[in-house]
Amino acid sequence: MKKTKRVSKWVEQLNQKKFVGNHLIADFWYGKIIENPKEIKKILIEAAKASNSTPLEVVIHKFTPEGITGVVLVSESHIAIHTWPELNYMAVDIFTCGSHTFPKKAFQYLKSVFQPKKVNWREIKRGKVVKK
Repeated sequence: MKKTKRVSKWVEQLNQKKFVGNHLIADFWYGKIIENPKEIKKILIEAAKASNSTPLEVVIHKFTPEGITGVVLVSESHIAIHTWPELNYMAVDIFTCGSHTFPKKAFQYLKSVFQPKKVNWREIKRGKVVKK
């Protein structure tokens, strides 16, 4: 396993409040379903690059009879997808740290690949830093 140093410069300032990162979660309905683990791996790496994150490791698990969970660990946190083909549904989870990352760009990339007909999403600021 590759060791990576964590640095506090990843803390983002928003309206003078400090946060550790942005967490974007989305529901994709009635989009393209990809069951090929190699293709999902490529998509996750490209999503990480789109967000300006540094990919470290990718894990894909294919379920029987259908469905995939894929996660790319990035230096700045993670991007994950979980599919339920029988429901025409995909859960998307993008968590990045720092002002140099752009989780919405990863989100837009994944939308362009999977082409969902319906999308619900929200962004959460995570880890509000408070002074002691």
